[in-house]
Amino acid sequence: MTKEKLSPQAADSKIFEGDGGSYHGWSSSNFPLLAHFKVGAGKLLLHPRGFALPHYSDSTKIGYVLQGTCTVGMISPGASREQVLTIEKGDAVPVPVGVVSWWFNGGDSDVVIVFIGETSKAYVPGEFTYFLLTGKLGLLGGFSNEFVRRAYNGITKEEANKLVTSQTGTLLVRLDEGISMPNIPHPQPCNHHHHTSLTAAAANANGNYSTFEEVGLSAKLVKLEPEGAAAVLPPTYAADSAVQVIYIVKGSGRVQLVGINGKLELDAQVKAGDLLVIPPFYAAMEIADQEQGVECLSVITSSQPEFGQLGGKTSVWKAMSPGVLQASLGTSPEFAQLFVSKMTSNTPL
Repeated sequence: MTKEKLSPQAADSKIFEGDGGSYHGWSSSNFPLLAHFKVGAGKLLLHPRGFALPHYSDSTKIGYVLQGTCTVGMISPGASREQVLTIEKGDAVPVPVGVVSWWFNGGDSDVVIVFIGETSKAYVPGEFTYFLLTGKLGLLGGFSNEFVRRAYNGITKEEANKLVTSQTGTLLVRLDEGISMPNIPHPQPCNHHHHTSLTAAAANANGNYSTFEEVGLSAKLVKLEPEGAAAVLPPTYAADSAVQVIYIVKGSGRVQLVGINGKLELDAQVKAGDLLVIPPFYAAMEIADQEQGVECLSVITSSQPEFGQLGGKTSVWKAMSPGVLQASLGTSPEFAQLFVSKMTSNTPL
């Protein structure tokens, strides 16, 4: 696997931009690693009164709020009513495949949400495909007037035409103040579509990821300080063949990936807005920028991720018996003991 394929990438595809906001994605053509490992990502910007029209997609994902507060409605297939919740900066919410959702910014400042998920069922591996219910690209508008009339209890031809043409927006629209939208306090319990706040911290020995069983994913926010031991995440690897997708929330740092036969596959700088895909079993290590540190959103294609640690307080080196450790390193007992004593408490992404 070449360094070019592994290199971190910023969003390169502007899918939509309008009065209500914009949506950008990472295209699998420019970032083929996404298609290879069947993962994808996109970023939603909602201006005040911005409304993402009801839609569903061919992929499961986790939405993480980078900025602002957003009201979200979700309707599972066969459900009798929508589930509505308010999410704010630092919250993560699962979005199952095929579930209808809408997103509304009722505040005075922009909302930014990054979506990361898996695309094993997607039409385009490595990318999310959205199916809109209404608007210029809406499903309703694709049916003939006759079929629409028959579907909705014999409404008139004029009513059917009004039904499918009144919404002239495409994906994101700006709502007039006169339209009343749900506005609920935070946090809001939800029977099916829960959300959680991801607190910036290094993962502990057991992973400490927030799990989302219904979408088969997990997520964690990791913060590395500018200086000291907390500025480094020692080498780790996904022990369960899961793929790890990292989004740099803020700051900057340096990442190295080591793969098959101990080959250094990537040595790259990462900055806010970059997306990085870590292949299964590759050992990854990150060092924060000395001036500003780095904060990362890590999404794993497993609801119960397992990591092997090559550093930190639960490193595999510490679990080895002294003789095995000495033989493995080819050193003296004194050096092997020194090596183990230098293990820090830092833990994996």
